[in-house]
Amino acid sequence: MPTKVDLNADMGESFGPWVMGDDAALLDIITSANVACGFHAGDPDVMDQTMRQAVANGVGLGAHPGFADLKGFGRRNLPIPAAELANAVAYQVGAAQAMARRAGGHIRHLKLHGALANMAAIDQALAKACYTAALEVDPDLLIMVLAATAQEQAARELGCAWAGEIFADRAYNDDATLVDRRQPGAVLHDPAAVGPRILAMLQADAIITKSGKHIPCRIDTICLHGDTPGAVAIARGLRDHLTQAGVTLASL
Repeated sequence: MPTKVDLNADMGESFGPWVMGDDAALLDIITSANVACGFHAGDPDVMDQTMRQAVANGVGLGAHPGFADLKGFGRRNLPIPAAELANAVAYQVGAAQAMARRAGGHIRHLKLHGALANMAAIDQALAKACYTAALEVDPDLLIMVLAATAQEQAARELGCAWAGEIFADRAYNDDATLVDRRQPGAVLHDPAAVGPRILAMLQADAIITKSGKHIPCRIDTICLHGDTPGAVAIARGLRDHLTQAGVTLASL
């Protein structure tokens, strides 16, 4: 069981006057922020505000690139060639770096978003193309991967620094992929249930799937989705439960 883990959240996903999630409240709880880069969500003003708040709170910054699909919030599978996706990832990493520098911080990690992440979790070549593009922009980036999936295999093959991630608010299939959001029980909302569930995974050094199967993996970071209803309560409950169990929360 790890005695120290990172608690990350996807954020910066508002767009103009359309607000998505309570980033300010989450930034008082989490240790790393995955900031949308303007493709699936976010805009330069939102990126700036989110990053400045993260820097002020001592929260680590990460780029969160996704499909250029605002209407679908990056959660629709798009048949885009790997070379085109690599360019899109590099573009978004560059934008995140520029905004982070202006905010007084720097981008330390990369995490793929939504459908792009789910596709890369079962397609090692796609994951490798995306990660290679990001590392060509910054070889020191830490790659955040969905633990025990093709994403992890790609990172291991590249020999780059990586962190294994599990999800606090999502259910798992028996192949370590996430249950489709359209399925009942795919997204978890009960703050009282999330903490014990994640602590059990940490104690087992494994993902515990919806069916109860244990998939051994390295757990470095735990994710919460900022747009999940009740995200702040879930995050606060999870943090309290883990710290009471002796787990230290610290950025990657």
